[in-house]
Amino acid sequence: MQSMETRYTHSPEDIRHYSTEQLRKEFLVEKNFVPGEVCLTYTHNDRMIFGGVTPTTERLSITLNKELGVEYFLERRELGVINIGGDGFIEIDGDKELMKKQDGYYIGKETRSIWFSSVDSENPAKFYISSVPAHHKYPNVKISIDKIQPMETGEPLTLNERKIYQYIHPNVCESCQLQMGYTILEPGSSWNTMPCHTHERRMEAYVYFDMEEDTRIFHMLGKPDETKHLVMSNEQATISPSWSIHTGVGTSNYSFIWAMCGENITYTDMDMVPMDELK
Repeated sequence: MQSMETRYTHSPEDIRHYSTEQLRKEFLVEKNFVPGEVCLTYTHNDRMIFGGVTPTTERLSITLNKELGVEYFLERRELGVINIGGDGFIEIDGDKELMKKQDGYYIGKETRSIWFSSVDSENPAKFYISSVPAHHKYPNVKISIDKIQPMETGEPLTLNERKIYQYIHPNVCESCQLQMGYTILEPGSSWNTMPCHTHERRMEAYVYFDMEEDTRIFHMLGKPDETKHLVMSNEQATISPSWSIHTGVGTSNYSFIWAMCGENITYTDMDMVPMDELK
C-alpha cells in the first residue's frame, strides 16, 4: 500500500496567526513508517518528496508516474535513501544489496526499478527516502555507514555535542541538488544547530528518530524575529521552508536525518542568526 499527501508552500505572513493545530497541519508529518506501507509527503517547497518505506513480508516499491506526469518515478528525479531500522535489501535494476541500519544510497535520475525488502519482518527495515527534481544522471552509489568519517562538533557546555554523517554530499558522491545526512546527538546533549541559521537558497526537511517513547523534540521554525515551535515525537518529520530557522531541543539526546535541495550543494552556505536577534 502506498499513500502520498501534498503540502503547499507558505510565506512568513501566512503563519503569523496560525494556531498550534494549524501549524502542525501544515508543517508536521506525524506518520512516516507504517509496517507494510509506503508513506510519502510531497511538499511544494522545491518539490521535494520524502517519507518512509517499511517492508515486512512483501517487498515494496514507489510508484508515482501518474502523480508526477512521467512514465516512472525517477524519470526526472534523483533519490536518497537511509535505513534507520532493521537489516534490509535494496534492489536497483536487478542488483540486490544488503542495507544495514544507517547504510545509505544515492540513486540517480533515470533509474527505473527500485525494490525495498526486509531481512526479518518482525524487525523490518525502515527506509527513509528523499527525492528532488534532477537535470542530470549521476552514478548510483551505496554509502556504507562504516566508511563515513563523521564531522564532530559542539561541546558539552552548550549541550550540543554531536556527530554529523554526510551521505549525499560533494565529499561523498555527486548529485544534482539533493543533500542528505544523519546527525546523532551525544548523551547529555539536546540542542542542534544553536546558534541557528537560515538559508534562503535551500529548503530542508527533517525526521527525528531513535527516541524513547516519552522523549519530545521542540522543533523551532519561523522568521528569526518571530519564532514558533512544534512538539514532535519519535519518527515524525517536519518541513522547513528556506526563510525559516530550523533548530531544536529535546528532552533527551536523539538522532535526525536532514535533507536539503535548492540553488546549490554548498553545505556551509547558511546565514547565521545572532542570538540577540532571536525573538
